[in-house]
Amino acid sequence: MSRAFLVVMDSVGIGGAPDAGQFFNEGRPDTGANTVLHIAEAQRLDLPHLDRLGLGAAIRLASGAEAPGLGAAPQGIWGAATEISPGKDTPSGHWELAGVPVPWDWHYFPDRQPAFPPEVVARVCELAGTERILGNRHGSGTVMLEELGAEHLRTGWPICYTSADSVFQIAAHEEAFGLDRLLKLCETLAPMLHEMRVGRVIARPFLGGPGGFQRTANRRDYAIAPPADTILDIAAQAGRVTHAVGKIGDIFSHRGITRLHKGGSDADLAGHLLRLIEEAEPDSLTFANFVEFDSLYGHRRDIPGYAAHLEWFDGIVGQALHRLKPGDLILFTADHGNDPSWTGTDHTRERVPVLGARHGAASQAVGQVGFSDIGASVAAHLGLPAPGHGKNFL
Repeated sequence: MSRAFLVVMDSVGIGGAPDAGQFFNEGRPDTGANTVLHIAEAQRLDLPHLDRLGLGAAIRLASGAEAPGLGAAPQGIWGAATEISPGKDTPSGHWELAGVPVPWDWHYFPDRQPAFPPEVVARVCELAGTERILGNRHGSGTVMLEELGAEHLRTGWPICYTSADSVFQIAAHEEAFGLDRLLKLCETLAPMLHEMRVGRVIARPFLGGPGGFQRTANRRDYAIAPPADTILDIAAQAGRVTHAVGKIGDIFSHRGITRLHKGGSDADLAGHLLRLIEEAEPDSLTFANFVEFDSLYGHRRDIPGYAAHLEWFDGIVGQALHRLKPGDLILFTADHGNDPSWTGTDHTRERVPVLGARHGAASQAVGQVGFSDIGASVAAHLGLPAPGHGKNFL
């Protein structure tokens, strides 16, 4: 029996990307961005399990920097991975981790107002049955609710906004506008945006009233499908059970997935992961994403919050390692960086850690690898055909 657990710590980068200078935050290149290092320099981090796997050593390998307090001798599988896809977004990172680098340039909406072309606005109004939309600019989702939520309730017009990612987001009140209506709007609009190479149309439902609007857990991402078979597709085609924890289902357009495990928080998702380590079927693949590093702390440039979440997650890592069974492989990695000390609010182009363990196996340094090598290694562990890109490092 060989099971695999691939766990993405969304945005937990470790610096050193060789092409960081080609990516920007408010005009500043990402050269020198290093999510974990800069958090560790700002305040003490207590990450005994991640560091014991090799986090500090991975930071040194990726960027040549010494992270304060992360100096343990590695006892797990450890290395650093470099992305080749031409984006620092969620789909690019996850697809490449799963063996499929992105072969095109994403479409990004300009940071001006209006941000969206008239034909897109007209299509949204047609589908929503409204005269206009609100927003039509770059912005933070929570700020959009604060600024436009009351007008949305008064007019019924959907709030449409984007970010530095290749996304088109629509926020609407679950009760006043209707959750099913919002989801249908996004689902029907998505093919038009996908033809433009916009990566995701995201439904952002919320509840409450002025001064107390709150986004709900009913978010739904309508993502463009990967252009080739990922490790999820390969596993499913081989008759293996695949478990998607968190937003993995949305990122991969629900392709190659046997069972979805959703939750309202990373704590909920941690419960799913730990349960699956106990219960998942022989020869199964579990692919998990923990998003709150990114969504709650990275984009908001909240160093203390990010640090606290890393320390909380380190405890989950310890529990996961303790529950591994013979034949199990678990790998912890990331899809990009989001340095909370950096300019702007966008992701940062960084290398990511490769940390993990095989039940009963000794420490193994895998060195500098590619994102796709992670997917290829997971496939090899499961005895599956390799995806189109990547080499097994195990």
